[in-house]
Amino acid sequence: MTKQELRKKYKTLRKPISEEAIEDMSLQIANQLLQLDIWKHSFYHVFLPIVENKEVNTEYILNILSGKDKNIVISKSDFSTLKMKHYLLTDNTVIKKNKWNIPEPLNGISIASNTIDVVFVPLLAFDKQGQRVGYGKGFYDTFLNECKPETIKIGLSFFEAEDKIVDVFENDVKLDYCVTPKKNYKFSS
Repeated sequence: MTKQELRKKYKTLRKPISEEAIEDMSLQIANQLLQLDIWKHSFYHVFLPIVENKEVNTEYILNILSGKDKNIVISKSDFSTLKMKHYLLTDNTVIKKNKWNIPEPLNGISIASNTIDVVFVPLLAFDKQGQRVGYGKGFYDTFLNECKPETIKIGLSFFEAEDKIVDVFENDVKLDYCVTPKKNYKFSS
């Protein structure tokens, strides 16, 4: 399927998911993450979910990272440049939704993309090769291309892998893993 077809399919599949089911599956995803060998690093980038889009609730991942005393990085999107700026999440960070309902920091300590060790990536769909489909603005492809080559990229999905995304582009960045409530996918580079 094409990215456009997959966007439509997975937005439709997400619509009927209840708040309770989102919480249950998000907790299962966090528990699946604990099986991965990714916890020795320092800087972890976590997306804050767009609740209206029924995204994975990353609060459970934030709790794991806090418990392991890791540096948590969150982002602010600039729709004029289609780039993100990254900030350290601290007790003093003020978070507010922007006009697209994306929770973002209003302030904070700036963190360079190339210092981030692990990125938890939002997505609508992914395939068995590790390619992903997001909302189509390219924010994450741009960001992931700015990260160091060894940065671990982990997609989070309520759904299992598609066979193949047919219209992959040169700048699309593959995932290293994708975690679902029932399974961890590992992709070769």
